[in-house]
Amino acid sequence: MKCVLVRYGELFLKSEPVKRHFIGLLMRNIAKALDAENLPHRFDLNRGRMLVLGDEPEKIARVVSRVFGVVDVSVCTRTSSSMDDLCSAAVTTAEGNLQPGMSFAIRAKRQGVFGYTSQQMGEIIGKAVADQYANVTVNLSRPSYEIFIEARDFGGFVYDHRIKAPGGLPLGTQGRVVSLLSSGIDSPVASWLVMKRGCEVTHLHMDAGRWAGPDVKDAAIENHRRLSLWCRGFSLPMLVVNSEPLYDTMERIEIPPRNRCVICKRFMMRAGSILVHRQHALALVTGDSLGQVASQTLANVAVISDAAGVPVLRPLITYDKRDTVDIARAIGTFEAHPKDLACRAVPRMPTTAADPEQIRACEKDMDIESIVAAAVKDPDVILAKNGAIVPRERS
Repeated sequence: MKCVLVRYGELFLKSEPVKRHFIGLLMRNIAKALDAENLPHRFDLNRGRMLVLGDEPEKIARVVSRVFGVVDVSVCTRTSSSMDDLCSAAVTTAEGNLQPGMSFAIRAKRQGVFGYTSQQMGEIIGKAVADQYANVTVNLSRPSYEIFIEARDFGGFVYDHRIKAPGGLPLGTQGRVVSLLSSGIDSPVASWLVMKRGCEVTHLHMDAGRWAGPDVKDAAIENHRRLSLWCRGFSLPMLVVNSEPLYDTMERIEIPPRNRCVICKRFMMRAGSILVHRQHALALVTGDSLGQVASQTLANVAVISDAAGVPVLRPLITYDKRDTVDIARAIGTFEAHPKDLACRAVPRMPTTAADPEQIRACEKDMDIESIVAAAVKDPDVILAKNGAIVPRERS
């Protein structure tokens, strides 16, 4: 019988009550993802091995491989733990995959099964495969094809492929965060990384209106849509705050241009903090990377953080840009040919070490509290689910 073998790694380190709770959430998340794809299924949980059974195991495996908390998955043949059945399944698995001239290896392990060792399993099953297929050789160091065998007291499993999954912790184990989401590369990756660590996410986009390129908002919505593919079965909300009055005010009262980026980021901290509380969330997430741009120098990060009223998480703070781009490509949020995503408010020479007192004086002149209050009063809400944007709502 074909089934999908699901492996989870870090969950094994938890205490028994926590592990049971996390595994329960993982099964819930897998079920939601499969239901979203109309894939009937059932679970079989046996001492550290999660099996998902259904009529379309290949499709089930592809969906499960994008569920946080899963390390990898395999479509396998489930048998008894008898040597005859394991040999037969291994020979069948190799059919069409092990060709003349190729080398192969059997990777065997057992648990709770007696009468033979893991090494003996490998030797016996390897001989059965070699006898069945002509002109193949055994190479345990660098084989061109591998068959994995697990013999356990509740059955045997035979497979030849492992689909890598994101790992991390099941979504929902760590509470909710509000994650700043822009049209760029960094913030979607930051959002994905906190989702990977078990956080449910509400996105927050600052709509700069005429101070931003015409494609900025649509690109942010596209990032939001793509990230919803990583939490299938769940609605992913995004709040859109009108930040255009902030830039209008800075221009109107002639705030020194070099201070405007820091004031902008502090505005995001202030507005984000209010919405964190409103969303019953626990932290605010940004895509900052230390020293990447002027507003992300350590000196400026300190000044910007001072405006936050909640914990601020910065998953990318030590990442090189290349590392972030690699993740963006892997998760599907990288856009090789973006349109006009410019910020019209960026000065030619922004400060790299803002004076906190000077920044606060500028904010006082602007009446920043009133600007923030107006901005967060009634944000637009955009919902994404299963890779699609659903009709917009009002908060």
